[in-house]
Amino acid sequence: MTEKMTLTHPIFNDPDKARQHLEAQRWPNGPVCPHCGATSEHIKAITGARANPSRANPEGAERRGLYQCNACRQQFTATVKTIFERSKIPLNKWLAATYLITSSKKGVSAHQIHRSLGVTYKTAWFMLHRIREAMGEDNASSGPLGGEGMTIEADETYIGKRDVPYVSPRRAKEGRKPTKSGKSGGAQKRTVVALVERGGRVRSFHVRVATVDQVRKILVQNASRKSKLYTDESRLYITTGREYAEHETVNHSSKEYVRGEVHTNTIENTFSVFKRGMTGIYQHCGEAHLFRYLREFDFRYNRRTALGWNDRDRHNALLQATGGKRLTYRRIGEASLA
Repeated sequence: MTEKMTLTHPIFNDPDKARQHLEAQRWPNGPVCPHCGATSEHIKAITGARANPSRANPEGAERRGLYQCNACRQQFTATVKTIFERSKIPLNKWLAATYLITSSKKGVSAHQIHRSLGVTYKTAWFMLHRIREAMGEDNASSGPLGGEGMTIEADETYIGKRDVPYVSPRRAKEGRKPTKSGKSGGAQKRTVVALVERGGRVRSFHVRVATVDQVRKILVQNASRKSKLYTDESRLYITTGREYAEHETVNHSSKEYVRGEVHTNTIENTFSVFKRGMTGIYQHCGEAHLFRYLREFDFRYNRRTALGWNDRDRHNALLQATGGKRLTYRRIGEASLA
């Protein structure tokens, strides 16, 4: 049985142990140059190297874990071109934050990181957003969900209040105000469309407004047409459903939730965890950042215990995904809509 990790583990308290652990995850077969991609045979470790002197440390501090690439003649460490690059926060605190967010089913708040790691709230908030950036998965390379004989459940949900009220083109032309609620389906709430593969992965998308064309685009780009598609009675899926091997619906308005194997309970459960986390842990989320929170919940769901993952594996998978995903403070407010 794998030893359970806690915040007393050496990698969360010793920067040098943390660096060694990060190197082991990023470079299992030896160092790789992040500048030119050269492998370990072209790389040598630089021992006794010192950082640039400063007023606080006129002699400079020893830089452990520094390497030089003989192919491109550049120096680097395991943090170069990752979410940890150029951060003044000790690496062991970064690893503690990544462990907390990957091992907490409903997430961990910036206030909790601030209290647990002894950093400011602003620093903790920024750290979590950088970590969420690393949690984003490349859907194009991982292929579509489902396949022949497999089942995809699709649904949309509404959460929070829009930062900018939505006015439909027709209402805008007529000079009418935004709708409050009713049959428009949470007109002034943020819209999330998600697809889940039964027994497999989930993909969630923040959209400005759920339309037939927008939902079709998400479906055909992310779910194999050889799959069975199960949805509720929403008209968003009627036309697109004909493109799939089979399309069945349940009528929630008539209190029909299960008919044999036809149901959307799997996707409803993922929405339930997401909403509990957003309401109970995070409490407030700017609309521009919603897509990053979706990445976070998708990352944990796709590596859940039912699929054979534990906290240690999930944490290491995140460290392996940190490369090439730097996020600066200026870029953090860039919204991303499907």
